[in-house]
Amino acid sequence: MKRPTKTVAGKRPKQVIGFADRLDFPDLGWTDVEAKIDTGAYTSALHCTDVKLVPHGDGFRLRFSLVGERGQKKKQFVTDLFQYKTIKNSFGQSEKRFVIKTRVLIMGRLIRAEFSLANRGTMRFPVLLGRKLLRNKFVVDVSLQNVSYQMKQQNPAS
Repeated sequence: MKRPTKTVAGKRPKQVIGFADRLDFPDLGWTDVEAKIDTGAYTSALHCTDVKLVPHGDGFRLRFSLVGERGQKKKQFVTDLFQYKTIKNSFGQSEKRFVIKTRVLIMGRLIRAEFSLANRGTMRFPVLLGRKLLRNKFVVDVSLQNVSYQMKQQNPAS
């Protein structure tokens, strides 16, 4: 069943997604990662551990580990493309977090977005997609789940 989409003159129509989905992060080699779509959050977040600055030449690089599903090894990454920003956590308290830009594949679209690095080990979903990523691209139907993942399964070549 095709869902209606809203179109603004000259813009791509908004796609309908559910409250949760499985996404791919091609730059990080991370596939079928569970994500919660959270319209209450402004910034998107990735579950990471061991986040720290490491000296490099005259400056610093950011090192972090992505935690996969149970039984998978952690993947370590190092980047010099990062920011240190103030983010409000789920309790409304401001905290400083490192933020990286990476691409996420959702609904057949490769989107470059900012993700704060946070320890989400106690959370159900390792990834949170916030309003900044969703804005002008998606409409959330909370009765749906895994819309992008099902689309990917039906069209594996896409």
